[in-house]
Amino acid sequence: MVFTFGIEEEFLLTDARTGLPTGSRELARALMSPEHGSLPSSAELLDAQVEVSTPVCTTRDEALQALLAFRSGLATAAASVGVRVAPTGAAPNIPDAPPVLNSSDRYRRMGLLTGAVAREQYVNGVHVHVGIDSRDTGVRVLNGLRPWLALLGALAANSPYWRGSDSSFASWRMVHYRRWSVQGCPPLFSDALDYARRLDALLLATDVVPDAGHVGWAARLSEHFPTVEVRIADAQLQAGDTVLLAVLVRALVKTLASAEPASGAAPDPELLDVGLWQAARFGLGGNLVSYPGGSVPAAELLHALLDYVADALEDAGDGEFAAAGIARILATGTGAQRQRAAFHSGGPAGLVDLYSRSLTAQ
Repeated sequence: MVFTFGIEEEFLLTDARTGLPTGSRELARALMSPEHGSLPSSAELLDAQVEVSTPVCTTRDEALQALLAFRSGLATAAASVGVRVAPTGAAPNIPDAPPVLNSSDRYRRMGLLTGAVAREQYVNGVHVHVGIDSRDTGVRVLNGLRPWLALLGALAANSPYWRGSDSSFASWRMVHYRRWSVQGCPPLFSDALDYARRLDALLLATDVVPDAGHVGWAARLSEHFPTVEVRIADAQLQAGDTVLLAVLVRALVKTLASAEPASGAAPDPELLDVGLWQAARFGLGGNLVSYPGGSVPAAELLHALLDYVADALEDAGDGEFAAAGIARILATGTGAQRQRAAFHSGGPAGLVDLYSRSLTAQ
């Protein structure tokens, strides 16, 4: 089976004068203009966000070219209406006034349900979809992904600033998402029927999960496509960062789809949960939870991941790319580390410059 994949990227729109998040009807019109290639964007919860989805891809080059084309077109369209685009997991600063929510009925209802949580949803992520042959395979993959999700989140950490100051977290977005009704690592499922039963229970037994899309586990089965959807990552500074994450996720899915279920007890849910918090706090700059137990340096776990998915990476022609990408991140830092370096050297203007340079960089 060829394991296809697709990527969804979310971006923050900011006012070129104030630097604060802003919605822009002019930008929405510009994105649909033939002048800018009628870019395939979609709205998010807040008007100050925009999302792009790649086509279904079989190679990393297809994904990279799609992301670079959209990012370049978005930057041009935004500049034409006085808007900047920030490839960051969280807005460094937000206005005091409540945001403008997307006008769709679903997003309006979400805003009413979640109140202040939605009003601070100035956070952006990357979602990687990987094709599977059945939902039973998808459940087996979800179960196997659970111990790796914190590491993926640490690798993708890119949201250190919030409300005008350093949050002390590598990924403030991961912390923010803990406030939604269904979050964190997915539970352990016995099969696809068990997954469906428990999803139905969330929808039917409570008044705070209006639809399946509201179930925000860090990895889940898509309700619209035959895919596993990994949602742990912050929005990434550069397209190459996003593609590195995607090829690692695809390799993990392929490896787990054909692997025998792990013997022994599954990781304790509380360890998985605290592991996500630890990853959000330190990114790759500290230790991460290793299973069956203990904290180890993040770099050690990254190399363990490369070893675990080595065959799948080689089969896809991604082995050298992934190894080089991991080495680059360890040498130059995650997005969070690069944001902090830019701020320390240039203040808020340094962050703006980093966002602008990174948006269209490979």
